Amino acid sequence: MLITRRNTLLGSAALGASVPLVGARAAVDDVPTANVKPLQYKPEPGASLHILRPAKFVDPDETIWRANTKKFSDTTGVEVKVDLVGWEDIASQTAVVANTGAGADVIVGFGPSAHIYQSKLIDLTELGEYLGAKYGGWYQLGQIYGRKWGGKEWLGIPMGGTGGPAVYRQSWVKEAGYDHIPRDLPGFLDLCTKLQKIGHPSGFSLGHAVGDGNAYAAFLLWSHGAYLVDEKGKIALDSKETQQAMKYAVELQKTLIPGTLTWNDVGNNQAYTAGQISLTQNGVSLYYSLKNSSDPALKAIAADTMHEPMPLGVSKVRPETCLAISATVFKHTKFPNAAKEYIRFMMEAEQYGPWLEGCLGYWCQPLKAYSSMKFWQQDPKLTAYATSMDTPYYHGYKGPISAAAAAVLNNYTLVDMFASVVTGNTTPQEAAKLAARQAERYYKTA
Repeated sequence: MLITRRNTLLGSAALGASVPLVGARAAVDDVPTANVKPLQYKPEPGASLHILRPAKFVDPDETIWRANTKKFSDTTGVEVKVDLVGWEDIASQTAVVANTGAGADVIVGFGPSAHIYQSKLIDLTELGEYLGAKYGGWYQLGQIYGRKWGGKEWLGIPMGGTGGPAVYRQSWVKEAGYDHIPRDLPGFLDLCTKLQKIGHPSGFSLGHAVGDGNAYAAFLLWSHGAYLVDEKGKIALDSKETQQAMKYAVELQKTLIPGTLTWNDVGNNQAYTAGQISLTQNGVSLYYSLKNSSDPALKAIAADTMHEPMPLGVSKVRPETCLAISATVFKHTKFPNAAKEYIRFMMEAEQYGPWLEGCLGYWCQPLKAYSSMKFWQQDPKLTAYATSMDTPYYHGYKGPISAAAAAVLNNYTLVDMFASVVTGNTTPQEAAKLAARQAERYYKTA
């Protein structure tokens, strides 16, 4: 998802959005905690911190984060500077910090960054084990991104992830003859076909959209039993299952609104908000903006909006991942204790609970105990996001998380593979071979 989604969506759809009061305390008493030995790091004398993290997509993300940071500074005396960075810039800025050994002390980066720069990071195993023991354990994706591959050491502390289930207009789906999103792929194709016939087509991005394009391509792949690499990191893309996924994508593309091949991450948001599409795949930010808008027409769309998992296909679990963020501490920091204490503080219920609830779970919890918070049950429309990090799927599945897997994602190898076939520019067989060769080059040079 590009930061332009925030600019467009919040600017046009949520000018009247309500932001929770900074001092308001979420109902964190319902977060079950285990009786574990307290952990606290004593900041170094005169410590100060510089934090980098992704820019907001919903206002409470930044508002509550900064409030929690001020609370940390007031408690510890540690001055903290927080810089919010555009989503497409966070990877390059992390690389600069890692390669120069200077800059931010803590970077809250996207999924693979901790694995890419693990030799430059301070070990966070003690903190990772403490949080897991206190808050009911880590969801699977949190462990995958937080721990060293094949080991028990914690490279980073997962702070959340934004999921991408199906987002749809209930009334239009019912008009097409369905009460819910079908769990099977033929049924899903039939639903999309009928939605098109009644003038309410679906829309899924196959453009260079950081979140939406990659999420849709991954769904197509995993729901057909295909994957990029095997457990040892060997390219496995040129397969019968990959070809079947592309053939399905061709048929589904025929039912979609025109223009999805050029959509960036704001495309589906604009189309859904304008009533041009009935069904897409997205994070909770779209619903949040509609629900909190001062425009009655947009509030009506929110009332008609529902979220459900994308179809399973041959997968036994939801063929979706989420864009996860993890906090890492670089070895060049002069204040490692202050940095670790900041992360611990932000993950404790008194701070994390209000942040999670204020964002309506936009950054869904990596720790299981937070799934007990009442807001998840108070709005049934959020249910599909409540366990976004309870998944074995990640970009680069099934192999080790690496710079090569990140390069395949960042260069839209899978998105372009599907796009080349749905446009008729190549065959599934040719596209699979070409994408496999491209991926192979990244894995050889990483």
